[in-house]
Amino acid sequence: MKTFCAALTGALLLAGMAHAQAPADPFIWLEDVDAPRSMDWVASQNTKAAKRLETDPRYATYLAQARAIFTAKDRIPWPTFRAGGVDNLWQDDAHVHGVWRHATLASYRSAEPVWETLLDLDALSKAEGKNWIWKGATCLKPAQTLCLVELSDGGGDAVEIREFDTAKKAFVERGFRFASGKQNLDWIDQDSLMVSRIWTPGDETPSGYAYIVRKVTRDGVARELYRGQKTDVGVTPIVLRGAGGKADGLLVRRGLTFFENEFVLLESGKPLTIALPKKAEYQAYIDGQAIFQLKEAWGGFAAGALIAYDLEDLKSGTATPELIFQPGPRQAISDVYDTKGRLVVNLLDEVKGAVDAYDRKDGKWTATRLALPKDATFTVRSTSGDDDQLFVAAEGFLDPTSLWLADAASGKSAQVKALPARFDASTHEVKQYWATSSDGAKIPYFLVLPKGAKLDGSLPTIMYGYGGFEVAKPPIYLPEMGKIWLERGGAYVIANIRGGGEFGPAWHQSVLREKRQLSFDDFAAVARDLSARKITSARRLGIYGRSNGGVLTTVSMTQHPELWNAVVVESPLIDMLRYHKLSAGASWIGEYGDPDVPADRAFIETYSGYQNLKAGTKYPEPYITTNTRDDRVHPGHARKFAARLEAMGIPYLYYEQTFGGHANDADPELNARRWARHYVYLAQKLMD
Repeated sequence: MKTFCAALTGALLLAGMAHAQAPADPFIWLEDVDAPRSMDWVASQNTKAAKRLETDPRYATYLAQARAIFTAKDRIPWPTFRAGGVDNLWQDDAHVHGVWRHATLASYRSAEPVWETLLDLDALSKAEGKNWIWKGATCLKPAQTLCLVELSDGGGDAVEIREFDTAKKAFVERGFRFASGKQNLDWIDQDSLMVSRIWTPGDETPSGYAYIVRKVTRDGVARELYRGQKTDVGVTPIVLRGAGGKADGLLVRRGLTFFENEFVLLESGKPLTIALPKKAEYQAYIDGQAIFQLKEAWGGFAAGALIAYDLEDLKSGTATPELIFQPGPRQAISDVYDTKGRLVVNLLDEVKGAVDAYDRKDGKWTATRLALPKDATFTVRSTSGDDDQLFVAAEGFLDPTSLWLADAASGKSAQVKALPARFDASTHEVKQYWATSSDGAKIPYFLVLPKGAKLDGSLPTIMYGYGGFEVAKPPIYLPEMGKIWLERGGAYVIANIRGGGEFGPAWHQSVLREKRQLSFDDFAAVARDLSARKITSARRLGIYGRSNGGVLTTVSMTQHPELWNAVVVESPLIDMLRYHKLSAGASWIGEYGDPDVPADRAFIETYSGYQNLKAGTKYPEPYITTNTRDDRVHPGHARKFAARLEAMGIPYLYYEQTFGGHANDADPELNARRWARHYVYLAQKLMD
């Protein structure tokens, strides 16, 4: 009854509204995440969505296929170098939470590795009555047997941290331990840590992160090392670790905004600010060189440049930056890593991958390109600090992921693992096209379609986009998409719209804040290009986006309802006039603008999906989904959008998983159900 009354009140308030938000948000109560009223609403919505999606005859088949993929025993066990061997976190149908385990490198390279269990998270969860989700471990060099293990109860970003002894396979009695929170820490030495966390209530920024860094010793003493400002996004500690694992220096990254930083070296208790532009990022530390990437032109370097500072020169105040690599206009640095003696750069060139290893001699950096498969997307999975080895994953839309062990010194590599084909890729091919956006910019997109497809606009097509935070979206192998969608004759598109990192900082910065509309225009331009080429049509085109992609999909739905027939909105940002007041939202003001500033609010409210729903407009029926335990993007965004649609009498589907966090994939069984629901909805809208 209460839900009905709330919906009726919302409908009355919304009647006749076009763009403006109601003076009082009638659905703000849904922002109270765990309130009984909110959870009753969620349960009701889940029941409705499950009735529609899980009773579809296709659901059982899709679920079985997804489950087989996510729990397969022949998946690649992703390795992390540690203690002369490799670690892995393994999940399957018998180990839902996962097993942290270790193998020698030689054993790992064999067909049947012999694993030693370090920690069983399912057993730990059962014993402690928690829903522990693995978030990683930081191990003290050089032995790497003492580790700071991060555990999340439910999968959110907040973690509990405990010291674990891998030799004894047990948590250290009276060892380092920190209660759950959003925190960052690293070893200084065996008896001390550099820690950034919310020490007492109120010691947090508007984004919900810490701004006070302390040195914590084994005797429990916590001495302040650095204090940022409460208005910062947050402060992150960085230990510059040299030969033998020794801490050569302590660095802090003071986040002024999400994209602007100040880097401060803590030398003998005196903070030394490093000469850098605000838009710069720390990347690595190797051979006494601190590596940064510039996100804007500065000091004679162009935006995107990778530079090095000598640490001893920084300490003495005589440092001069050296250029390592300057990306070209169609290149972008994806990631930077270090081995014992080499700097590794993961590169995109025309949205295609390459990995280079850099060596420094006589003040000059020279590159060696690693011998890896051509026309692939690469992910550096782990690098060794004991030598120059690294693991690199290679993949493509139709090429199953393979794992390569490379040597950064020689450039040589060898395949050590390969994922078996999860779907028949022989029926499809990959093309790259370019669409023209509203301002004339050329926007690339990848298309995976059946060979010899009849181009009459009838091809069921899913179009994915993100377009934010300088995150690139190159081709990747998606087994569940291939098995459930491509094998049934569908097509798949990744639109490399502006806002991403496909072509470096400029591609991202060209659509920040008041220019955001251009990113949405890019996405619409790709849809129109697909239609113009008669690959698909509005009737057969669906879009999918998550997180920042939720802004994209809800704006696309409200601005261009005529372009698509299906809209999947997952873990989304939607209410852009309140995003900065929810969870970590305040940290993203640099991306979107500040709704509390009238000039910013003016351009944000022109596109915000929550405020721009119009009564009487025919929209494609969206499928909206999120996670209760998402403490990064607040579930209130998705909830309120669904409630507003309901109040306006606009058809929609809503489903909220109750744990898993922002990634929404912590549990392989629930992940299988998640994707089965997604594809049932898409099949209903695009294939029926």
